[in-house]
This record gives sequence, C-alpha cells and structure tokens, in this order.
Amino acid sequence: MNVLIVTGLSGAGKTRALQILEDMGYYCMDNISPKILLQLIHGEMQEEGFSKRLAVTMDIRSYGVPDGFDQIVDEMKKCSVSVRVLFLDCAEEVLLKRYKESRRLHPLMSGNRNVNLTDAIRQEIGRMESLKVEADYVVDTSELSTSALREKLTDLFSGPDVAGMRIEFVAFGYKYGILADADLVFDVRCVANPYYVKGLREKTGEDKEVRDFVMGYEEARELFKRMVGYLEYAIPLYEKEGKAQLVVGLGCTGGQHRSVTFASLLRDYFGERYENVRLGMRDMRVNQRRIVGEGD
Repeated sequence: MNVLIVTGLSGAGKTRALQILEDMGYYCMDNISPKILLQLIHGEMQEEGFSKRLAVTMDIRSYGVPDGFDQIVDEMKKCSVSVRVLFLDCAEEVLLKRYKESRRLHPLMSGNRNVNLTDAIRQEIGRMESLKVEADYVVDTSELSTSALREKLTDLFSGPDVAGMRIEFVAFGYKYGILADADLVFDVRCVANPYYVKGLREKTGEDKEVRDFVMGYEEARELFKRMVGYLEYAIPLYEKEGKAQLVVGLGCTGGQHRSVTFASLLRDYFGERYENVRLGMRDMRVNQRRIVGEGD
C-alpha cells in the first residue's frame, strides 16, 4: 500500500489538494488522526480489493499532529507501507488574506477568544515547523492557482513512481520574493547581466544567445563549476538520508536571464546522471508581462 499524507498550514490548500488527488485515482480521507490511520491500515485496508493508493489529510486539529507524528509514520513503514508526506506551506500575509476573504475561523481560534487571527497563524507556523522540516515534499501555495497546484501534484504523484530522489532546479527572481520551498538556494546576481545588452533583454536563459553571453565570462564558468562540485558531493548525502525531493533554487533579480541559464545548465548536467531531474521557472510568466524599463 502507498500512503500519501497531506499536511501543512491551515488555509494552505489541503482540501483542494485532496480533491485533485481524488481525481488522480487516490482513495481519499480528510482530517484523520495518525493513530486511526494506523489502526485502519492494520485492519480493513489490508483486505483484498481495497485501493492501494491512499491519500489522507492531517492538520493541527488531528490528534497526534505534530506531536507523535514521526512515531506513527515509522510504525506504518514497519508494516511494509510506503509512506510519503506532502507539506503545504503558505506565506503569513497570504493566509491572512484567505481567512479574511472566506470569513472562516482559524482552527486555533475555535473556543479561544483571546487569540486573534494573526496570533493563531503564527502559533501554527511555529508548531508545524518540525513537520515541515521532515516532510518528503514541501509545496508553497502562496502564488499557486488551482490549475497550477493541479499541475504540480500531477507532476509529483501521478503515474508509476520514478526511482531515485526527485531533483528540481528552479529559476526565480529575488524581486518577486525568495523561493520559499527551496532546500538550497544559489544567488547568481554576481555574474554579468544580459538584460542591459541590446537584443538580449526580451530573450531568456533558454536562448542560446543569452547562455553564450552569461557563460562567456570566466567568473560564471567558475561559479557553475563550484555549484556542480558541491551538488555532486551533497546529492548522494541527501539520498542516503532518504530525502524524496531536493529543490535547488537559482536566483537573479528578475528570474529571466541568469537564473534560467544556470538552472537549465544544471538540469542538463545532472539529468545525464540521475533519472528524475526537472527544471522549473517560477517567474517566467511574470517577466513576460513586465513593463520595459525594469531591470533583471
């Protein structure tokens, strides 16, 4: 049996994620405690004909979350159950906006008049941090539309499992905020900027002309070499620790030229060495709509 536990911050989109997973063929259960899940796995769920792909949501309301969560997951693994944990994260200001728009109470406000919405969100962020650190997958939903979340989950969890740790190189622009769900971040704003070169401004790091310009400098080639050296050493260590996904962020100012160049080249390099390597460009659509005159 394969069990996917969807957890994270209240308001980050767990219910929506469960609906998407149900459309993908998962048998889904909402807001179940770890202990009850373990009891079900020991009992009815082992019966022939029961779905072998199960997705459940757990949040701060579920008894045993986050305290005692790790022990329950370890017990499930001892039962030959494949368990993965997806943590949905979200920026504090976005959660505030979502709750105000929905007019719903935060779970930590129920029955407690002394806690306001901001305090409730901050308390939950602190209490759930340990679970976020140990999760197999972390997805920041702050800027994700429903369709983008569907695309992300489909990419992660549909079809047969791919052997090995998933490695994703994601280009982003610092002007739009740091990549919140990154495990590692490399800042490439220290290399020459093609934005100010005539004929390159509207192109991207996927274009040969931009790549040739960026990598035409010895400093950029040396920086890339050192990134590769670090990752060649670190990736096997992450795999040894059992990490399911490694997100490597590459950041420049706008997320269009330098970061895309480095992310693409790293994807090409490690794509020849590992089976499950992906490329992401978080801010490319934003840059395609940006006003001329803003620098990369």
